[in-house]
Amino acid sequence: MTEGETWRRVAPEGRRFLRGRKGTAGRLAAWSLLESVHTFLGGYGVARALDDGFLAGHVAVGLAWLAAAGAGALLGGFALRGVFAELAELVEPLRDGLVRRAVRQALDRAVGDPARAPDTGSVSRLTQQTEMARDSFAGLVLTARSFVFTAVGAFAGMAALAPVLLLIVVPPLLLGAVAFIATLRPMASVQRRSLDTDEALSDRVGAVAEGLRDIVACGGQTAAEAGVEPLITAQERLARRLAHWSALRTLALGAAGRLPVVALLFATPWLLARGITAGTLAGALTYLVQALLPALNTLMAALGTAGTRLLVVLERFCDPLPVPVPASAPAPTDVDTGSAPPSAEYGAGTAPPRELGYTAPRDTAVSASAAELRGVTFAYGPGAAPVLDSLDLVVHPGEHLAVVGPSGIGKSTLTALLAGMLPPGAGTVLVAGEPARRGPGAGGPDPRRTLLPQQAYVFTGTVRENLTHLAGSPDGRPPGDAEVRVAVARLGLDVLVDRLGGLDGEVSPRLLSRGESQHLALAAAYLSPAPLLLLDEATCHLDPGTEARAERVLADRPGTLVVVAHRISSAVRADRVLVLDGTRAVCGTHAELPSRSPLYRDLVGMWGRAAEV
Repeated sequence: MTEGETWRRVAPEGRRFLRGRKGTAGRLAAWSLLESVHTFLGGYGVARALDDGFLAGHVAVGLAWLAAAGAGALLGGFALRGVFAELAELVEPLRDGLVRRAVRQALDRAVGDPARAPDTGSVSRLTQQTEMARDSFAGLVLTARSFVFTAVGAFAGMAALAPVLLLIVVPPLLLGAVAFIATLRPMASVQRRSLDTDEALSDRVGAVAEGLRDIVACGGQTAAEAGVEPLITAQERLARRLAHWSALRTLALGAAGRLPVVALLFATPWLLARGITAGTLAGALTYLVQALLPALNTLMAALGTAGTRLLVVLERFCDPLPVPVPASAPAPTDVDTGSAPPSAEYGAGTAPPRELGYTAPRDTAVSASAAELRGVTFAYGPGAAPVLDSLDLVVHPGEHLAVVGPSGIGKSTLTALLAGMLPPGAGTVLVAGEPARRGPGAGGPDPRRTLLPQQAYVFTGTVRENLTHLAGSPDGRPPGDAEVRVAVARLGLDVLVDRLGGLDGEVSPRLLSRGESQHLALAAAYLSPAPLLLLDEATCHLDPGTEARAERVLADRPGTLVVVAHRISSAVRADRVLVLDGTRAVCGTHAELPSRSPLYRDLVGMWGRAAEV
């Protein structure tokens, strides 16, 4: 996309934003106009102090004009205080609006095409780019209005002293400005490509981090590195190009900042010969050195960095352009594609009424299995060894299944497949008789399952919000406080919730231990209406007693529980255990597996010896 196209996309959004804040913009202009009085008095006072005061032998008059210039400085400081107050009223709504838009875009992307990989680039927009936009916009508004109203005061002062001064000063200023403007378009292009590469790198690193253990276990480090290294190299190259254009911009700044002074000094004999006084020349020099040129340099620096960066960043928050649909494209049909109907929140069934403490899942009679893998094979990359190879597995409704095996053997990959986050390389993954990975148009997060990873998701908000964010129901009714308190009591969270200030207390994730974060996340999972609950080592930071209590409570919850076991004691509590050993998968009860799986026998033996110690 060219810079012109970028501007055409961003400009209407900017105009709408400013039209809604005319009052704030007007007050900002009024304070800035008051500030320009300081600029006018600065040069004019110096000129009059010399011509009418000190050079004429009237010291008192000279001191009076200098005092007037000093009073103008105090007036400018007072006006600047009002400028910053109005600037905050203009800048903070922009950041808030961008945050809301970034969240909406990420949700729209997920709802519109759940089968796509998670939009990790949205993290960059939500955090780094919103702050870049706020800081860039604030700096640009501050410097632009400063230059405009400083120029008003300086040009008015020079016109009042001797209009011919404008003919000498303005042309060099314009020459430097034109040279500077010529660098803006290439800098914007480099800045845009740098942000594109940053988002692509964030996407790639997120994908690698998601399966890092399995990548290492399968020897796929080289392939993973090959996907990341070119993006890092591209970022380095773009940074060098940006530095190159910044150097050229510095030359343009030097021309704009020095040529007017040189021109004025060069024309001094000619001006003196035509009756221009020494005081007038000193006043003009004061306008240039103390006001106009510093304001111009600041503006050009802001345009070269903050301006181009703001334009490129705001482009990422614009709604995507509509994709033209060919006239010959077939109309959508109602043919079943294997994905859940978008109008059915819970697929083929309807969720029964919520009981105290938990919303029961949909009628599991629709499918003979809660989840099923049929000949599933999965590998990270075409040349990597399969993490799962032709795996068949049936998880029955209401069953508690534990998954055990060495680190990196594919346990997390299995839960990601069941959650629909990864597509199988071969075979079929079903949840409640339907594909686990839903196609475009399925609508919203998948209500059939809830996945809790090892890194618990806890966010800044109230305790109630952290416990109920997974507990949406088909009718949109959130769980009541009585239901939430049942979950808190059953999972033994009373002490932690009381310490945080009750259900209305604020949660600060950085002040919680990893175990406390996992404990809160488990309560959120308990309140989830999803009939399939997947725990991927989601209790690894809990002590054994708390872990045992949490697993029993979640197993008693209506629905099906699949646990990637952190301790072998989790397997003892399960109805069945799936052992992944890299060569074959064995599934059975805890009592029968030692005779069928040497790996499980070793794991149980090591656990027994550790328990004895």
